[in-house]
Amino acid sequence: MKLFYGAFLSYVVATMPTSAWSFTVTTPAPSSRQTCRHAVMKSGSKGTGEGWLERPSAPVNSEAAARLTLQESLKGSSFKKRLSLLGSTGSIGTQTLEIVDACPDNFEVDALSAGNNAKLMAEQVLKYQPKVASLATAEAAAELKERLVAAGCQNMPEILYGDEGILAAATIDSADTVVTGIVGAAGLKPTIEAIKLKKDIALANKETLISGGPVINPLVEEYGVNMLPADSEHSAIFQCLQGVPPGGLRRIILTASGGAFRDFSKDELFRLCQEDPRAVQAKATTHPNWDMGAKITLDSATMMNKGLEVIEAHYLFGASYDDIDIVIHPQSIVHSMVETQDTSCLAQLGWADMRLPLVYSVSWPHRLRMPYKPLDLAELSKLTFARPDVEKYPCIRLAYEAGRAGGTMTAVLNAANEAANEMFRADVGLGFLDIPKLIESAMEAHKNDLKLDDISLDDILSSDAWAREYVDSAAQKLLKNGDKILSV
Repeated sequence: MKLFYGAFLSYVVATMPTSAWSFTVTTPAPSSRQTCRHAVMKSGSKGTGEGWLERPSAPVNSEAAARLTLQESLKGSSFKKRLSLLGSTGSIGTQTLEIVDACPDNFEVDALSAGNNAKLMAEQVLKYQPKVASLATAEAAAELKERLVAAGCQNMPEILYGDEGILAAATIDSADTVVTGIVGAAGLKPTIEAIKLKKDIALANKETLISGGPVINPLVEEYGVNMLPADSEHSAIFQCLQGVPPGGLRRIILTASGGAFRDFSKDELFRLCQEDPRAVQAKATTHPNWDMGAKITLDSATMMNKGLEVIEAHYLFGASYDDIDIVIHPQSIVHSMVETQDTSCLAQLGWADMRLPLVYSVSWPHRLRMPYKPLDLAELSKLTFARPDVEKYPCIRLAYEAGRAGGTMTAVLNAANEAANEMFRADVGLGFLDIPKLIESAMEAHKNDLKLDDISLDDILSSDAWAREYVDSAAQKLLKNGDKILSV
């Protein structure tokens, strides 16, 4: 680290104007006492590194990561990245393409994949001219081709569909960065294949690490890629950690808007769930601050999104679960914080605009000039923070329990949540409080089959599939008989 800071200061001095005063930087050899202190510096609130991962997936908290950050920073902002965008017609995808529009000299799109929105995909293909375009079904792919032919497309991409199409987009030879904007566990396989081809990952799909962390982290190290967070909270943490030396991180503080029911007490929410479930369903699918997809909006209402982010933070930054906290911050201006060993607290602030974390994930460690409204603190009347009520939000407790259990339990948590979330939104009759009941029941049932060591992708996928089937069966039983699965 002495070399890191010495090199950085030398660079600063070398780039100063000739009219400025100058001096010579000499980096002294570290004494044996200094070397010893550097060697024993450990992360965490206890200063022991207990429960922390030695090799997080993001490039932080190590001397190698610090050197890489400096090396990339000194290359300047005239870089050119070629992107593969998974989930191009969704919220993450369309906002990423807005970044491409704002910085055409820095980004080029080589592949697009999406669901079934052939109309929007056709517009994107005509504008960005990717080499590969993939949709979810054969019918959507055929519609895309028809639309492109009708529009007189001169550079027809290879049109694919299904899992094969997603993998083709993720592994296209020319792309160096894959933006994973797919919702849910569907992003796991293409992310793994992209890593194996040494492509950097702009990670907007949190389930990739939540379900697959035990598999993903070793692959990131093996293939030497950069896992760069693209969601607001983890991007904030990542940005705050730039320049924090190895062992300097004490604690991570994730901020949460509180979701749709943040202004309800536990008793008010539970009473409303009994008296007016329709009103609860309508409110749970509307976010007060962010423009997000339906699944993530409901996860915000249950606060499972924050529980999932705790697990993701563990794998991204290596933090022990005992050193990851959650605070409610209704204004969504402070996107998250880190506490360093000297108890300083570093925070990243900005408007609630998903383009901000996205642009850093595809431009790291550079700072591109963007045409966005700057943050004006004078416009803000106040910033407030509060502890979350874990009785009101049982999904927070379940996420911590799954994370501490480790192994395949986080895959079960994630899949059970996805299944329950989807059934609630499908209006099959599930109540809002049935979501955590079903998740907890699946976790309890998985304890006998929990695998902790030598976890493979097949283990993750089989646990995922099992949890979905379990929740479906348990929900049908609940709806048919009104059985109480587990108390919340």
